[in-house]
Order: sequence, then structure tokens, then C-alpha cells
Amino acid sequence: MKIIVCIKQVPDTAGGVQFNPDGTLNRAAMLTIMNPDDKAGLEAALRLKDQYGAEVTVLTMGLPKAADALREALAMGADKAVLVTDRVLGGADTWATSSTVAAAIRKMDYDLIITGRQAIDGDTAQVGPQISEHLNIPVISYAQDIKLDGDSVIVQRQYDDRYHMVKAQLPCLITCLSELNDPRYMTPGGIFDACEAEITTWGRADLDTLDDGNIGLAGSPTKIAKASDKVRKGAGEKITLDTEETVAYLIGKMTEKHVCGL
Repeated sequence: MKIIVCIKQVPDTAGGVQFNPDGTLNRAAMLTIMNPDDKAGLEAALRLKDQYGAEVTVLTMGLPKAADALREALAMGADKAVLVTDRVLGGADTWATSSTVAAAIRKMDYDLIITGRQAIDGDTAQVGPQISEHLNIPVISYAQDIKLDGDSVIVQRQYDDRYHMVKAQLPCLITCLSELNDPRYMTPGGIFDACEAEITTWGRADLDTLDDGNIGLAGSPTKIAKASDKVRKGAGEKITLDTEETVAYLIGKMTEKHVCGL
């Protein structure tokens, strides 16, 4: 079995967020981590490898420094790594990103594709399902458990206060929740091997099936009108009252805000 895991290097928002003048993230200036949902997807693939002897290839699109996330994945146990990077691919929205990633996957052999549900920098949850549409294969999203059954996959899919059991024939794409598992740590031996491993690097010229009208900022139908860091809350109102006065005060405030009609 051959499994492709799509991962993304995302800004570590704890260190602050910076923007370019056009509203896109200034990724080169920020600390980065592997996207949490993607790391859970990688762990799911590695567990399938442990159980069935699968070959796991990690794929990412990004700046050259995204190779760091690929080496982390290799140190965790992935077998191969592919980096798609080219200046003309920069500024891509979900449509341009999924078009590019799908073009890269068409060059590879696969039975199963695993992605994270969504990235913490965009929170769209669109790229995984869009990749499946480009490749014309089934997609099961919000996976919280994955099992193989012959040439099919059985997924426990999160849904509000319950879950669905969904079965699909391979090849298939699955998007994973960060709650799916607890990703393993890199091993010392894995780290040494990852540092010496060769990462396959592809640019625009290597993606034969990719339409120039669907790449980068120019090929992105989504335009950013305005972007900013999260708004920090003020200190709020502080009061010092006894118990009865506090209750009366809170009820008055909730009545004022139409939270209750007492």
C-alpha cells in the first residue's frame, strides 16, 4: 500500500502574525510548525504502515524552508518526501493550492491520500476535499478513526454529537482531525536519517497537468480585502460587591443585553 500524506508548514501563531502589503501572510518572517491536523494525519498513516507495511510519502507545497516540516515527518517515520516550491506558486488560495498539489499527486503512485481537516492559518477546511475533486476520487472528511478492509477503507467520521461509519473503495482521500490520535515523537535515529535524506523538489516546470491560470496569486479567485492579527480584548469592567449585590448586578447586565428577561 502506498499512502501520501499532505502536510503544511504553518505560522506558529504564539509568536505573532505578520502580513505582506497585499494581505497575504509573511511566512518568511514567522516561526513555523507542522499543522496540527496534518500531524495527526501523518500519525494515522504511520500506524497503518506499522500494521500493514505501507509506504508513506509526505508532500508539501511552500517556501524552500518547508523542507524542515518534511524532515520532521521523515524523522517520525515517513519513507519519502516531496517539496513543491516555486516563486510563481506564491500567494495561492485554496483553489490554486489544491490544483497545484493535485498536479503533484498525479505524478505519484497512491492508494490512499491523507490530509488534515484544515490548517490553523486559514481554517477553511477546503483544500483536502478540493484535491479529491481534482483527482476524481472519494473523500471522507473529519475522520476520528481509520481502518482498512481489503481494498476499502472504513472511517469513523465526526458529526456533531455522534459519528458516521463510512466505507469507501480505494483510492480515497481522508481528512483528519487533530483529535484523531497523539502523534509520536521523532526518534534520535530518525532525526539523523532525516538530516541526510534526499527530498524530491518539484517546481512549476515539473507539473505537466497544471494549468497556468490556476496557480499562485494571479490564479486565485479568492481575494483578501483586509487582514489583521487577532483583536486583543481589553481589561473589562471590574467590580467589588457582596454576594447579593453581585447577583443583582449580573442580572441587570444580562437583562440589559437581552440575555434574560428577569
